[in-house]
Amino acid sequence: MEKLSKKIYDKKERKVKILQFGEGNFLRAFVDWIVQTMNEKGVFDGGVCVVQPMPFGRVADLASQDGLYTLILQGRQNGEDVRKLKVIDCLEDFINPFTEYDKYLDYAKSEDLEFVISNTTEAGIAYDPTDTDLSVTPKSYPGKLLAFLKARYDHFHGDKNRGLEIIPCELIDYNGNTLKEVLLKLADHLNMDKDFINWLGNANRYYNTLVDRIVPGYPRNEDKQLWEELGYVDNNMVVGEIFHLWVIEGPKGLEAKLPAPKAGLEVLFVDNIKPYKERKVKILNGSHTCLVPVSYLAGIDTVRETIEDAQLGKFVKEFIFDEVVPTINIPKDQMVSFSNSVLERYANPFVRHELMSIALNSVTKYKTRVLPTVVENIRDLHHFPTHALFSLAALMVFYRGKRGEEDIALQDNPEFLDLFKKLWSEYENTPEGARKLVSQVLGLKEHWEMDLNELEGVTDFVASSLYEIVNHPMREALVNKVGC
Repeated sequence: MEKLSKKIYDKKERKVKILQFGEGNFLRAFVDWIVQTMNEKGVFDGGVCVVQPMPFGRVADLASQDGLYTLILQGRQNGEDVRKLKVIDCLEDFINPFTEYDKYLDYAKSEDLEFVISNTTEAGIAYDPTDTDLSVTPKSYPGKLLAFLKARYDHFHGDKNRGLEIIPCELIDYNGNTLKEVLLKLADHLNMDKDFINWLGNANRYYNTLVDRIVPGYPRNEDKQLWEELGYVDNNMVVGEIFHLWVIEGPKGLEAKLPAPKAGLEVLFVDNIKPYKERKVKILNGSHTCLVPVSYLAGIDTVRETIEDAQLGKFVKEFIFDEVVPTINIPKDQMVSFSNSVLERYANPFVRHELMSIALNSVTKYKTRVLPTVVENIRDLHHFPTHALFSLAALMVFYRGKRGEEDIALQDNPEFLDLFKKLWSEYENTPEGARKLVSQVLGLKEHWEMDLNELEGVTDFVASSLYEIVNHPMREALVNKVGC
């Protein structure tokens, strides 16, 4: 079979409008797919130049296929199992700046270039005070970007209209603000010209973003079968889920340049990204944390089995819609749509998501992902969140380390493992004993940053739920305490 390339695929050439730092699976299955879709829908006409941020990488592999690769999207969509295969053809050029530094800096002179997009891992946006020689390839991503922007500033003589739209996708809070701060700090450290520093901070626009799509990556276990199906060899295939979401916060005007919504894509341009971060943490991450101990102690091992189970699926849905959604300040129709998409993701038949893979560090995860929902329900909404609190009781029982006769491979901070081991060794199986154990856990002020026993009704409910779980099958306990 032939390798995928322009030899067997008719690729349209486009002007490079996007400089992309990163050639990994996520950017190719997310950003480049979005660019491809906009191009196909006729709302955008631009190509991507891929810059390899590290000395090692895959730009040579991508170049050997003329930037062509197959994206395989699969999951649940509108209640149906969906699998889509598409050749992505928007990658136009490839640079390894460690061996092609002059070519890299030459791109700074481009009149077509409008965007810089990056995903250089969470550690990529970091200040490195030793990155001081811009005459050779800088080590850090901010160093490389600073050198590029200085070359652009010099070529266009400081023209304020030649700044770029800079859109980082690294998974850190306020990634755009952070990148801007690091660049300005590095420029100041290097004693760069004040006019350039002003141009760096004001002529360029930096956007905070939230990205969401699960990307398993290269289908290593089935690549040969896929090549047979496709009819060509593709060493750069990538698998992703159907769901996608890109939230971009920042100054007005970007949507006109990057009109993804006109292509039917879930790309949101917002004034404040905070509620969208909160939505993801509380609904997606929070429901994961909430369901794990309940479902696992009920004898279930995966997320999909949980959501397809009538009783446990009902528990998860009621937690999301009755307890989480009312705490988030986003229009209700958007909240309902996002929540339903999360439930579809949980039912993805192409992914086996083990509950035990989510259970790592559950005590801290409960604090960050679920506890804010508990507190806001009780203090602000005057609503008692039985599902979230039943999950907390189940979590305490989970940390007993037993599912029937089977040992649970607990993974957490040693101080929590030691604490629960001690509490359960001293446990007396009476309502009073349950209350004693629960009161001690709820009273961990250093961890919870408050005494949860002071929240009205919480100690009584969690203690009675724990006693119920210990002495009855989980499914009975769910009926008796939550009504599921």
